[in-house]
Amino acid sequence: MIGADIQILMPEIVLAVYAMGALLAAVYTTKDGMAPLLTWATSGLFVLMAVWIGINGQGTNIAFGGMFVDDGFARFAKVVILLSAAAVLLMSESYMQRRGLLRFEYPILVALAVVGMMVMVSAGDLMALYMGLELQSLALYVVASLRRDSVKSTEAGLKYFVLGALSSGLLLYGASLTYGFAGTTLFAGIIEATADEPSLGLLFGLVFLIAGFAFKVSAAPFHMWTPDVYEGSPTPVTAFFATAPKVAAMALFARVVHDAFGGIVGDWQQIVAFLAVVSMFLGAIAAIGQKDIKRLMAYSSIAHMGFALMGLAAGTAFGVQAMLIYMAIYVTMNIGTFAFILSMERDGRPVTNIESLKMYSKRQPLRALAMLVLLFSLAGVPPMVGFFGKFYVLRAAYDGGLAWLAVAGVIASVIGAFYYLRIVYFMYFGEEGEALDGKINPVLWGFLMGSAAVMLIGVVNLFGIEPIAAAAAATLVN
Repeated sequence: MIGADIQILMPEIVLAVYAMGALLAAVYTTKDGMAPLLTWATSGLFVLMAVWIGINGQGTNIAFGGMFVDDGFARFAKVVILLSAAAVLLMSESYMQRRGLLRFEYPILVALAVVGMMVMVSAGDLMALYMGLELQSLALYVVASLRRDSVKSTEAGLKYFVLGALSSGLLLYGASLTYGFAGTTLFAGIIEATADEPSLGLLFGLVFLIAGFAFKVSAAPFHMWTPDVYEGSPTPVTAFFATAPKVAAMALFARVVHDAFGGIVGDWQQIVAFLAVVSMFLGAIAAIGQKDIKRLMAYSSIAHMGFALMGLAAGTAFGVQAMLIYMAIYVTMNIGTFAFILSMERDGRPVTNIESLKMYSKRQPLRALAMLVLLFSLAGVPPMVGFFGKFYVLRAAYDGGLAWLAVAGVIASVIGAFYYLRIVYFMYFGEEGEALDGKINPVLWGFLMGSAAVMLIGVVNLFGIEPIAAAAAATLVN
């Protein structure tokens, strides 16, 4: 029995053993001297694990009495998490090394965070959920403050830790209420407890759980940590925050509301719809006045999480499918955008002021064009792939009887387009100022161009992720 359970958990076990082995190897040899090798090795292992999960995964497999669920939904999320984490690690290697930040702990902490994320999306029990969540969070608190000699980075780590601890407390309180009134921590048992009229205590538990998840996905009004942590963390760490953890938290959100509270969609639908509306509008309006591109991307991520929550608010299988497609597209756009941000330097020092991009197209036409494509896609301008991501979630909301939410989404999208187009204006029409460095690392160049190409070529059939996402959603919502 244990052998079968371990077989189901094998990808997580391999990554955890690798992280511990790499830690020992680095400590007993050259420590930071091994950091570049560990970065590439960790990234390569992530890709291998993604291929393994994508090829070998079949059906729904339950381990440890329902605590761990390996199904199509979890596998889709894990592949996106692993590939995005691999991309961010590769992008960060040269940047971190040039600034003396590439310590051997960095790839190991990212690997442990990814293990936590993989457990999160496969959780079938409140205790397994919390274990995965905390493993991810504890690793992320450390990488946020990796630049020890920077006040901003230390402040970012501390803010993230304090607010993360608060959100964990809310989540734990919700979990304890749910356990108290349902009599079990297993999602299968909780959904049975909600089959009849759910008790008020169970609904309070649900509200606290959703508040905890809203912190993790940085949905308004629980978004307050996001701009400061994005700005203060080293840029590659910000790129990581903006990709894999968002997918994991959103997948966990979907898992809990459908697997544990799927019988009372009407009760949580209004809460999720409220979070979606507030996030979309706050992200769209607050980003307008930002001068720092990392803070702007923080508010952009809040708005995008609002759109993803719109798909989830529909409460249908198509809503989950739309959310999965949206998150896959969002991660691809962000990888390309952060590859560009990582290349923004002047005299070898990183620059994050948006106004430094004035007339960038005159000096770097190809890079400016790639960034234009990504910004248009983030804004949801057709025919970029980002438009189709928004179209899916808007359609899911409309089909789910939330036409007002779809209308709100369209209005928020129009408002949000302003700050993306402002960057395009600076790049193509702004007054020429002090130039940025022309050099770019080949890896960053590859990710920037590749991501921009995906936004254009993917229009054909979204690279076939639509049927895969539909199959993944069908395993969750039955």
